[in-house]
Amino acid sequence: MAITNGYCTLAQIKASAGITDTVDDELLELAVEAASREIDSACERQFFQTATTRIYTPRDSFVTEIDDLVSLTTLKTSSAADGTFDTTWTATDYQLEPLNSLAGGIVTPANQIRAVGDYTYPISGGEATVQVNGTFGFDAVPTQITQATVLLGARIFKRNDSPLGVAGFGDIGVIRVGRLDPDVEAMIMPFKKVRFA
Repeated sequence: MAITNGYCTLAQIKASAGITDTVDDELLELAVEAASREIDSACERQFFQTATTRIYTPRDSFVTEIDDLVSLTTLKTSSAADGTFDTTWTATDYQLEPLNSLAGGIVTPANQIRAVGDYTYPISGGEATVQVNGTFGFDAVPTQITQATVLLGARIFKRNDSPLGVAGFGDIGVIRVGRLDPDVEAMIMPFKKVRFA
């Protein structure tokens, strides 16, 4: 199998684990992919790119929060809130934010669209009235995410040696495998999506 949308390469995880042969390549590739998806889940975002169309409910008449967006192709709204997106916005009608692609000192894709031109977002009792077509994800996988994937992927690979979560027996008894490596947690923490009520 090959790695699909992985955040590190097979060569990187093999170098980290000191593996030079190809015997375990399939399991290592599986570990990289599993680690990448676990990081997606923990951060509630994806760091690979997907070109697609998604719909959203605006926060208010001027701001719509979106998934991480690398580039916007078209922005449409549904004036009747009936699932028909009949109003196409031009580039002068909206502003992608955060400005300068920086949030908290971290380079980040756009995660909200502000109405600044001829239109405002239709609000209709929680209906999804905004349609965004573009490329979602991150421009490039952040270095911290790559390193976290290497560590987590190596841990997942080595998990095959610890059945039932037992890594071995020490002087004080059974040594159990913990939930998530503290270093991995620290590396991905700045990228976890913050949700406001």
